Amino acid sequence: MKVIKKGEAEDKVGDFIDAAFSEYARANHVALNYEDYWFVAEDDAGEIIGTITGRAYYNEVHIGDLIIDKSFRGQNIGTKLVEAVEEEYRNKGFEKITLTTFGFQAPDFYKKLGYSLEFVREDKDPKLSKYFYCKTL
Repeated sequence: MKVIKKGEAEDKVGDFIDAAFSEYARANHVALNYEDYWFVAEDDAGEIIGTITGRAYYNEVHIGDLIIDKSFRGQNIGTKLVEAVEEEYRNKGFEKITLTTFGFQAPDFYKKLGYSLEFVREDKDPKLSKYFYCKTL
């Protein structure tokens, strides 16, 4: 066996993951519905000022990252990006959107957008407590 690091076999890894997920889903009679996604917000000059990324699979959509350039925060860009994900996957067979965020990031932001807190994994440093959220589509 040989262990290789990221960047040395990107295509092979993606193909392996796709095949393995698909095979396992079929074996368990579950629709995979796998899809990576990303949306970006641009300023008037065409520069990226925010992005949201994640993946949809089985019956849920997961938000992985939401990043807004610090000079554009507080202008509803994050809200619009989250809404773009919700709109894209509504009525496509997905039941919920899930995400995690840390205490120093955006727990109140997601609560404001109607996400329900499912669980908090407490950390000795409250800023590093991890919040698990879900919203029904």
